[in-house]
Amino acid sequence: MNLDAQASDDPAAHPLRSDAERNRARIVAAARTLFRREGLHASMASVAREAGVGIATLFRRFPTKEELVAAVFADRMDAYVEAVGVALDDPDPWHGLAGFIETACAMQAADYGFADVLTMTFPTAKALEERRDQAYEAVVQLIGRAKAAGRLREDFTPEDLVLVHMVTAGVVNATGDAAPDAWKRVVALMLQSFEAPARGPLPDSPEPRALYNAMLRASQERSASPEPAKKD
Repeated sequence: MNLDAQASDDPAAHPLRSDAERNRARIVAAARTLFRREGLHASMASVAREAGVGIATLFRRFPTKEELVAAVFADRMDAYVEAVGVALDDPDPWHGLAGFIETACAMQAADYGFADVLTMTFPTAKALEERRDQAYEAVVQLIGRAKAAGRLREDFTPEDLVLVHMVTAGVVNATGDAAPDAWKRVVALMLQSFEAPARGPLPDSPEPRALYNAMLRASQERSASPEPAKKD
């Protein structure tokens, strides 16, 4: 199924001067790097520093953080929508649904920022939200087909997919490099709870030491003194 891409969110209504375009490209590249590594908690000031531009230059190009997020993740949201289309093309409805969930969660695991994007909404980022709505409508079809085939439990709803993304984002952020594949086991557990009636094998469990290190890191972060608030 081909779900045609919409225009990406772009605050520039007219072509930018070459220097302005270079600055915009540097800002987007810097934000992509920071968001992938730190999630959407990365500040606008840190993006400006990473890009090597002044904070005023950043805000001229992207007056709000939502506009920057939309520019950075437009291609990722396009890939997310395309993954739903691939799933709808699968002749096996359950295989299509399970494959889509695994693909979407792998996208979250590969990019902390996108893990956050799939658990948030950005009302002023119209194109980004339109693509999310497209994906939602396709997922509703996917769920209906899997239920009609008798492979998906009848009480599963599209809202459950949002919970899947929230859980995956939480696991990815909590385990980090200490247990980078832990999310696979969690997703497998969830998929087996969704399936009717069969159950499949789970991926290997993370090593106890790896999970201990992840828990230790989380407790240290929570007990650390917060940084002073930064004005962007």
